[in-house]
Amino acid sequence: MTSVLAAGDHFVAPEVFIDALRRRAGAHDLQFSTLMLQWPVQPFGPVGNVEEASGTERQLLDALGGAEIVTTQMAPFTADVLANSPRLKFVGVCRGGPVNVDLRAATDNGVIVTYTPGRNAAAAAEFAVGLTLAALRRIPGSDAELKAGNWRGDYYSYEKAGTELAGSTVGLVGYGAIGKIVARVLRAFGAHVLVSDPFVQAEDAARDGVELVGLEALLRRSSVVSLHARLTPETKNLLNADNLKLLPEGAVLINSARGGLLDYAPLPELLKSGRLGALAVDVYDIEPPPRDWPLFDAPNVITTPHLAGATRETAHRAAEIVAGDVARFLNGERPRFVANPDVLAEFEGPRP
Repeated sequence: MTSVLAAGDHFVAPEVFIDALRRRAGAHDLQFSTLMLQWPVQPFGPVGNVEEASGTERQLLDALGGAEIVTTQMAPFTADVLANSPRLKFVGVCRGGPVNVDLRAATDNGVIVTYTPGRNAAAAAEFAVGLTLAALRRIPGSDAELKAGNWRGDYYSYEKAGTELAGSTVGLVGYGAIGKIVARVLRAFGAHVLVSDPFVQAEDAARDGVELVGLEALLRRSSVVSLHARLTPETKNLLNADNLKLLPEGAVLINSARGGLLDYAPLPELLKSGRLGALAVDVYDIEPPPRDWPLFDAPNVITTPHLAGATRETAHRAAEIVAGDVARFLNGERPRFVANPDVLAEFEGPRP
């Protein structure tokens, strides 16, 4: 019998993991225990030496017991947790990157860590396009004004009218699973799509009907810029005070990827000066942002509370991807999405 801890939360509940595991690995004798973490009711944050986690190390260690396999989204697998979990062999994290796991410590302790690339690609892409349309056409602001009793007919004046995606140039910073879907939708609207991504080849971009350019060229040419890159030490503050000045007057900026990709400090002034015509953000340099956050008072800003990936389909898709890799592990096969492949040298084949 294999002991499995389903460490869920209020988005991917323990029962969602268990149902997926029974479908994908039901041939194996699995014994389940559960842990309910409080994300997103309580924001994630740093725990021990990992980021974007929920719960405490003590809480996780108490729940682990003798578990060999854990499925989770937010549980904090710190160096201390991994060092004190001698029976643990596999952690399946239903996120695009397992930032809540110390991968070096996992490898040192012989623990395979998997992740779920693309699990929220459709959701995040749709949300980014929604933010773009909302910013271009003043949809949230107009709604709030009308509910406050203000009929903003002046928004139909030429000086204040919105712009269309059709015929516009939109720049996507990052062209992974999410960026590809966004590009496809934007092209259906009739936009010309520029892409800046060091991992993309020009011929692949051309085949998709998008134009691969450098970041500076993208910023100079795009009336709308949307961020879809992963946050790494190299991409932190990828857009900043220096290169944001390259944007055309009145450009629209969208960030539904990660707050750290964008330097938020210069944005209030860029909005007040009109260099930025509108800003729509779902992610922040501090989450949640403080009540006195300067952008709350800046003009033409749309804010949402990190919701881009929040669809029911994402939760089920993530659990299915994790369960698929758990089944492969139990069958003695190599999991598809291993975040620490060096550990596979210790992989001993089928589990009993």
